[in-house]
Amino acid sequence: MITVSDVNQFMLEFAPLALAEDWDNVGLLVGDPDSAVSRVMTCLTITPDSAKEAIARQADLIVTHHPLPFRPLKRLTTEQTSGRLLLELIKAGIAVISPHTAFDSALNGINAQLAKCFKLSNPRPLIPAENSAELGAGRIAEAASGTTLKTLLDQAKSEFALPQIRFVGSPDSPVHLVGLCCGSGGSFLQTAIQSKCDTLITGEAQFHTCLEAKANEVSLLLLGHHTSERFAVQELARLLSQHFAKLDVWVSEEEEDPISIG
Repeated sequence: MITVSDVNQFMLEFAPLALAEDWDNVGLLVGDPDSAVSRVMTCLTITPDSAKEAIARQADLIVTHHPLPFRPLKRLTTEQTSGRLLLELIKAGIAVISPHTAFDSALNGINAQLAKCFKLSNPRPLIPAENSAELGAGRIAEAASGTTLKTLLDQAKSEFALPQIRFVGSPDSPVHLVGLCCGSGGSFLQTAIQSKCDTLITGEAQFHTCLEAKANEVSLLLLGHHTSERFAVQELARLLSQHFAKLDVWVSEEEEDPISIG
């Protein structure tokens, strides 16, 4: 019998909690560690649609990138979306595990996978963890000779099937050293500048962060929060299936980017 604890232990080894940011809420968040698991759904975020899918398909466990709950709850009622979703999942007996920023920073986590998507070499942490040269937040990696910002834009459009991408900088700008931070990675800009990066690839950044990047002649490639992370939960479903051959694992088919492009 495979239990919630077994899957949680795998996640702890793959994405150690020590890598999570101090403000984060990671690990087993909902459920009985000793409960049996046969069906697992991975997703980027637990939403009404993905929760409904997990319940309809009788999942025993959801492994979600974004935590639910994220912040401490003073009450658990149906009056707020988070409370309503938690009550629905608890009623259905579905446990919840979230690796979040530990998954971002893991050795083979989201930022490391992003470096592979862009065919970058020699990836290492942008902010190394204490006493480690391999683990840490973000990634910094080297682009092949002759790479420009347009090269990266074209790669992103092809890799993630994007019709258009927001960016800061000139498409003709040469790219040598690239910083990577999935999700809302604008806060990594100063570190990228200090590390001599000429480009930062992330999901989203605030307007004034974009202005700061332009002022420092650092290009930004903004994939979108969903795009910069969703591909990795698809890979996580594959890894779980590979490690637990008896589990039925799938990536949510109902969740989608809430932002549309007209």
